[in-house]
Amino acid sequence: MENYVVELLFGGFFLFLIMGAPISVALGGAAMGAYLALDKDPITLVQIAFTSVGSFPLMALPAFVLAGALMEAAGISRRLVDIAEALAGPITGGLGAATVLACLFFGAISGSGPATTAAVGMLMIPAMVRRRYDRAYASAVTAASGGLGIIIPPSIPMVIFGISALGMAPPPEAIEKFGQFDSLSIPKLFMAGFIPGLVMATGLLVMNYVISRKKGYRGLTDTWSGGDIGTALRKGIWALFAPVIILGGIYTGMFTPTESAIVAIFYTLFVGIFVHHELRFKACLNALRTTTWITGRVLLILFTATAFGRLLVETRIPALVASSMLGMTDNIYVVWTLIILFLLFVGMFMETLAAIMILVPVLLPVMYTMGADPTHVGIVVICALSIGFQTPPLGENLFVASGIGGESVERIVVRVLPFVLVSTLTVFMIAFFPQLSLWLPKLLGY
Repeated sequence: MENYVVELLFGGFFLFLIMGAPISVALGGAAMGAYLALDKDPITLVQIAFTSVGSFPLMALPAFVLAGALMEAAGISRRLVDIAEALAGPITGGLGAATVLACLFFGAISGSGPATTAAVGMLMIPAMVRRRYDRAYASAVTAASGGLGIIIPPSIPMVIFGISALGMAPPPEAIEKFGQFDSLSIPKLFMAGFIPGLVMATGLLVMNYVISRKKGYRGLTDTWSGGDIGTALRKGIWALFAPVIILGGIYTGMFTPTESAIVAIFYTLFVGIFVHHELRFKACLNALRTTTWITGRVLLILFTATAFGRLLVETRIPALVASSMLGMTDNIYVVWTLIILFLLFVGMFMETLAAIMILVPVLLPVMYTMGADPTHVGIVVICALSIGFQTPPLGENLFVASGIGGESVERIVVRVLPFVLVSTLTVFMIAFFPQLSLWLPKLLGY
């Protein structure tokens, strides 16, 4: 029966999806079916579930979600958008550029793609439409930029990748061939994501400029105004301090990512209540409801995907995949190309967190045998999967932008394709040049 565990797992998984079951039910149902077929004790699955959600780093997940929701209610996201608009100034397609910059800023306090799209889109899509931007294009550039939310630290998928990969040691043959590998940690992943996030944002800015020039979308002003920039910075100084405190505290070692999320919550409460005077009790309750719903959904996926992945590891599926891939080629660039194309395909159909938890046990051993740094692997995986937020049929950012902009998903998809192309090119650049991910962590002593 063990020979058929792959068919049982993936057959059951896709059967549940075809029936319309949520992905957590599909993962858990397939894992439970395989456990029963292999005559394993089902209690083991419950024990795996409990262990998977009981780790200290995972506490950062609900804390970052709550911090992001509170920052939106406290007016921090609106002030970040004002700063982005002031900086965009006379640049062709200035509002589109401001949208990319605003998602970059908000990604540094949100950690979620759809949350970034929603927070920035509520402000920027109507503003672009008023400036005679095509409504579908305004929604598309927002959906594409929202993917930066999971690349710029702090990032929820980085936390999940770190938890999934921390217990996976390099294979002995990889250590024998390449020596000891550098360590992997969530703070290191956070630092490694900063430059790749800027690279992907630059690609989006260039594409926005090219399209805006062709469409005739002009800048917000004729020249940059030092006064407007100064006013926006003065009003948004407390908003800018949020990512500085979160990331600065992590990078300097003052606190862990989990502790930084708690600091972010208290900082937001202080700013929203005593500085901006905009945070109300009702908004706090709504933020708690949002956090509870998102966290519960993620944790359900986490423990079912962990059980699913445990069965894959026990049946040596990752080792078989690694050997078959290495049998095809030992060129790391070809392997990266195959993996990125596979991740782009997976991102079209599967939620990012579930994809990470299922694929890490398979992909990481393959890349260890190629001598790849695990931190670099994590960044490439997350960057590639971030494109899934803007590609149908799943494309969560597309649906968020469609709901805000009032435009059909079909029309948005047509406008978002150039951004998908440039994002894909930047992912290949990040994969082929590891120093883009590893330079900053090494500079800071990791």
